Amino acid sequence: MIEELGIRDLGVIAEATLPLGAGFTAVTGETGAGKTMVVTALGLLLGARADAGAVRSGAKQAWVEGRWLVPDDGAIAERVAETGGDVEGGELLLGRSVSSEGRSRAVVGGRSAPVGVLGELGDELVVVHGQADQQRLRSAAAQRDALDRFAGTPLQLALGEYDAAFRAWRTDAAELQRLRAAHEARAREAADLREALDEVEAADPQPGEDVELAERADRLSNLEELRLAAAQARALVSAEDLVDGAPDAVALVDSARRHLDRVVEHDAALAPIAEVLQSAGFLLADAATELAGYLAGLDADGARELEVVQERRALLTALVRRHGGTLEEVLDFRRSGGLRLVELDGDDERIDGLEASVATLEAEVDRLAGRLTELRIDAASRLADAVTAELAALAMPDARLTVSVDPDHEPAAHGRDQVAILLRPHPGAEPRPVSRGASGGELSRVMLAIEVVIAGSDPVPTFVFDEVDAGVGGAAAIEIGRRLARLAEQSQVIVVTHLAQVAAFATNHLSVVKGTDGQVTSSSVRQLSGADREAEMARLLSGLTDSESGLAHARELLEIAADRAA
Repeated sequence: MIEELGIRDLGVIAEATLPLGAGFTAVTGETGAGKTMVVTALGLLLGARADAGAVRSGAKQAWVEGRWLVPDDGAIAERVAETGGDVEGGELLLGRSVSSEGRSRAVVGGRSAPVGVLGELGDELVVVHGQADQQRLRSAAAQRDALDRFAGTPLQLALGEYDAAFRAWRTDAAELQRLRAAHEARAREAADLREALDEVEAADPQPGEDVELAERADRLSNLEELRLAAAQARALVSAEDLVDGAPDAVALVDSARRHLDRVVEHDAALAPIAEVLQSAGFLLADAATELAGYLAGLDADGARELEVVQERRALLTALVRRHGGTLEEVLDFRRSGGLRLVELDGDDERIDGLEASVATLEAEVDRLAGRLTELRIDAASRLADAVTAELAALAMPDARLTVSVDPDHEPAAHGRDQVAILLRPHPGAEPRPVSRGASGGELSRVMLAIEVVIAGSDPVPTFVFDEVDAGVGGAAAIEIGRRLARLAEQSQVIVVTHLAQVAAFATNHLSVVKGTDGQVTSSSVRQLSGADREAEMARLLSGLTDSESGLAHARELLEIAADRAA
């Protein structure tokens, strides 16, 4: 529950602290004083969208802070801990700032946190009902949600099972539809892919083969030049048929070494040089041998080999042009294309498997939807009886509420049921959907009656009602106040109201007071008791705080509320 709410520079409220606590808190005030800012402040703490226009004129930012009492070891405390915040001594602090530029910041348990966390916590902490929420009750989805809340845990468990089966069914059905729709196109793709892979497999390209073939083609294209150069080099290194009988390189080096050998005994410094010449002679002899082998190995039929190499290169070039920009990409195509072909060839088997799965899941969805229908029909009659009894106490003694459950619809995320809340305002009238047949005042009482009944099976820590009494007056308003007081026995109830008949039943009465310095209007919040509360009640009744008749009526209402509470 909310123990205290602090507001600064929000709307017309410059600074205010609202002591809330357990029970029934009524918030009243003159029109334009800023009562709605209390609900706006709570909305910000519960993750509502920030509006820079709500920042008080002249202020840089608005700030809202709430102090909640929550269990130290519950789900809320765990979620707060996940964000890095703390719940200390059962107290949880939530804060939200909104700058005049529209920037927003959230604080959860003393640590900055995403605004979305406030929304998650708000779903567990508070239910807010404003006039827009009353209108929402006119929607089929809201009526179904109300029935499901009343049905409680058994329906929620069944809904969880149904949701899992429904999602699986939808997923497999969508995949099956996709495969069937694309079957012909995928079959053509498989045929084209198989033809292309057969072409690549027939050629059987190898990694790096294009580079190797280019090098061989270059060698074979210059075979005569290679042979002539190698022969001339060998003749110069070691040969007997040089022109004019000139010595070859081997003979020249050997002659140089012999000249040094004759005089080396006279100077030891020549010995290393002689050794180098000897080594050079050996190397030249080896080079001559290798050149001779190279010449012997040159293919005499090089022209035929060149033709074969060029044909292979042309084949690889064609493959590269059709299946990739490089030979590596062709090899990648062979690998990935093979995997894709396996996938495409498995379509028939996949379709058969999906058809069986979809049939099984569809039967399971139908079974679980039937279970949801049974639970809803059972809950519908109990909800209708309980709400009808509440309406009798809310000055609608002849009204009768019925809840219809129509299962003849296509399965959806919530089941196949269409839920409608019908209201018969008086005997002899035909029940009509509240979405069309209920007035604003009747809708307010129907919504309150539903919340009072549901609170018995699905308790909520805090209810916030923003003018739930709109369109209601007199005895009906008194009964609304009494029912809110009854709801406050199980949950914290905060009501923004303009009716004294409702405020009389509050255990905590707060008044939003408007003031002005002639230029800027600002409001503050006062906790009322005694004569101050009687004066505010008189103002609500007559518009005057010092009217004797108004004050007398106010005291009478407070006495009625006290007696009814007793």
